[in-house]
Amino acid sequence: MKKITLLLMTVLAVLIAAVPALAQGDAAAAAASAVGTKAIAAGIGFAIAVFGGALGQSRIGAAACEGAARNPGAAAKIQTMMILGLALIESLVLFALVIVFIKT
Repeated sequence: MKKITLLLMTVLAVLIAAVPALAQGDAAAAAASAVGTKAIAAGIGFAIAVFGGALGQSRIGAAACEGAARNPGAAAKIQTMMILGLALIESLVLFALVIVFIKT
């Protein structure tokens, strides 16, 4: 019984001593931490946007090559639509980049 009481008292002392370690620091340190966290989050979000854009562009390119191979007479029309689609996808990635610069 004495060992359990001693163990509980030791755990309680450690927990009470740890409370100041978990206290909030000064406002400047908290603001700097928030800015760093925002930058990391913006970078991860932009990486996801770039990955999605690259995946979409590669699928458009593959589909256009396949369509031109199946019907060479429609290759010019397929190429025009492919370039339009690529431009729209790239504009979304650039829009994500602008949002990253605005928010950080």
